[in-house]
Amino acid sequence: MTASRATSERLRVGIVGGGAITQVAHLPVLKKLKSVEVQAICDTDLPKARALADRFGVKDALDDIEDLLQFESLDAVVICSPNHLHESHILAALSANVHVLVEKPLAMNAAAVQRIIRAAEKRDRVVMVGMNHRYRPDVEIVRSFVQAGELGRIESVRGSWHVFRPGRTPLGWRQRRDQSGGGAILDLGLSILDLELWLAGNPAPVRVSASADADARERAVEQSGSAFVVCEGDISVFLDVTWRHVGEGERFGVGIRGSKGTAAINPLTVWKELHGIPTNVSPTGAGSRENPFTASYRAEWAHFIAAIAGEARVPDLQEHLVLHRVVDAIYRSAADGRDVTL
Repeated sequence: MTASRATSERLRVGIVGGGAITQVAHLPVLKKLKSVEVQAICDTDLPKARALADRFGVKDALDDIEDLLQFESLDAVVICSPNHLHESHILAALSANVHVLVEKPLAMNAAAVQRIIRAAEKRDRVVMVGMNHRYRPDVEIVRSFVQAGELGRIESVRGSWHVFRPGRTPLGWRQRRDQSGGGAILDLGLSILDLELWLAGNPAPVRVSASADADARERAVEQSGSAFVVCEGDISVFLDVTWRHVGEGERFGVGIRGSKGTAAINPLTVWKELHGIPTNVSPTGAGSRENPFTASYRAEWAHFIAAIAGEARVPDLQEHLVLHRVVDAIYRSAADGRDVTL
C-alpha cells in the first residue's frame, strides 16, 4: 500500500453519517488525535450535521457525500451511514481515490462484499472495516496467549452479546430488513463471530446450524438468534445474540477452550494447566482508566492511520467475505430449519 501523504502531515478526514456511533465513538476520539483533521461532516439531515460540526469544531457540514468527495484535500472518509448505503458510499469514495474506514458491516451480504473487494483491488487505497472489538485491550491479551500457543490447540469458542431494546422503540432503519440486511444476528452477531474466528486463528468454517426468532411485522428483522459453526480442525464456534435481554445490564463476552487452557474476555480471565493443576494466570496490574469501548476505537484509528502511511498491515477484506458467507448461511439455516454446508 502506497502512502498518500508524508507521515508528518495531518490526515484529512470526512465523516459520512452523523448517527450514534459517530457521536459517541468517532468524533470524541478524532477530536483528541493531533494527527487527524476532520474537514467535514456529511449527513442527509443537514441540521444534525451542522450541530455536530459546531459541537466538535468541524469547519464544514454537508448533506451529500458527492459534495464531500469533491474536497481536493480529502485523504480519507469514515462511513457511518445505514448498512444499505455502505456499498455505494465505499465505491464512491474509491472512485474519488480516498481511503475508507467503514463501520461494520462492510456490506449487506457476501455478494456485495465481493463487489467491494473487486473495486478495492483496482485502487491503491486502504479499505478497512471498523471491527473495533479486535482492539480491546482484553482481546489483545487473549490473542497473545493464543498466538503463543499457551492455550494449546483451540477446540471451541463461545460468544454472546445480549442487550435490551424496548419493543416500543420507534422503528428505525435497523428494524427494516431492506435497509439493515438483518437484525440482532447481523448487528451483534457479526462482531462476536468475527472475534471468535479471529481469536481462533481464522479456521475455515465448514457447516452451520442456526435458529432465529420470527417477527411477524412486515419488513421487520429477528430480535434474537443462535448458531453453531463447525470449522476445519474440529473447532466448534457457538454464537448467541439478542436485542431482548431481560436481565441485569448488557452482557458481552467470548470464551475460548484449548487443549492446555482457557481464556475469556469481559471479564478477562486466563487459566492454564501448570504441573497438573488448573492455575489462574490472568494478567494483573494497574490497567488503563480508559474504558474498553473508547480504547478500542482509539486503537482502531491508530491502526487505520498507520496502514495509510504504510506502517501497518491492512486487514484482509477476504476475512470479511468469509464472515459474511457464514452470516448468510446462518440466515439460510434459520429460515430452512436445516444445516448449511459452506
